[in-house]
Amino acid sequence: MRDLANGFGYLVRGQRWVATHRRSLGMGLVPGVIALVLYLAALIALVVFAGDIVDWATPFADTWASPWPGLLRGFLAVLLIVLGLLLSVITFTAVTLAIGQPFYEALSEQVDRSQSPDGTAPESGLPFWRELWISVRDSLRIVVRAALWGVLLFAAGFLPVVGQTVVPVLVVCVTGYFLTQELTSVAMQRRGVALREQLAILRTRRMLVWGFGTPLAAAFLIPFVAVFLMPGAVAGATLLVRDLGGA
Repeated sequence: MRDLANGFGYLVRGQRWVATHRRSLGMGLVPGVIALVLYLAALIALVVFAGDIVDWATPFADTWASPWPGLLRGFLAVLLIVLGLLLSVITFTAVTLAIGQPFYEALSEQVDRSQSPDGTAPESGLPFWRELWISVRDSLRIVVRAALWGVLLFAAGFLPVVGQTVVPVLVVCVTGYFLTQELTSVAMQRRGVALREQLAILRTRRMLVWGFGTPLAAAFLIPFVAVFLMPGAVAGATLLVRDLGGA
């Protein structure tokens, strides 16, 4: 329970840090705005063409008697849109981090310098293109895992009672765990920690990870909130990594 409270504390401390460093906050908002525009365009396109996609995928329903084709296709169109929303929440952080890798790298380094007694920050020593490639590659790996969990939980949502009570809570917890993996990877990569080791370290402090990621995942469900919380989330994740590194 102490780790759970500490995890939430790092999230609050990260938001407080960017609030007192306005220049870093403005710099950190740019990637989130770009990602938000892209996601809004994709979701609008999904809503507009969901019916056409379902019609194309269900030609067998053309021979059914009315009103069953319309009911089936309407239901599937809604499911497609809901699944798109779920995947957008899960993947938003990965895409934003990929777009804003230089921004968040600099922000994380500033947090490290501000917390270090000698004013220094760990450096990977890798060229920029190599760091970018590792970041994109690791983000894709995490997104694939998160997407698999998202599809499983989405299917479990159709279970009576459990799907309407337990599954939504699990969705937020699982999403929060993957969000923390994504956010801590910025600071861990600069420390030369490979993805496999990153995941192993986080598994040793699961309650700390959930305390940080679960409230963040819940907040990300509110439109536009993710854009404003991302800089503070990166700062808080860097503070969390410093704790894990010390441990």
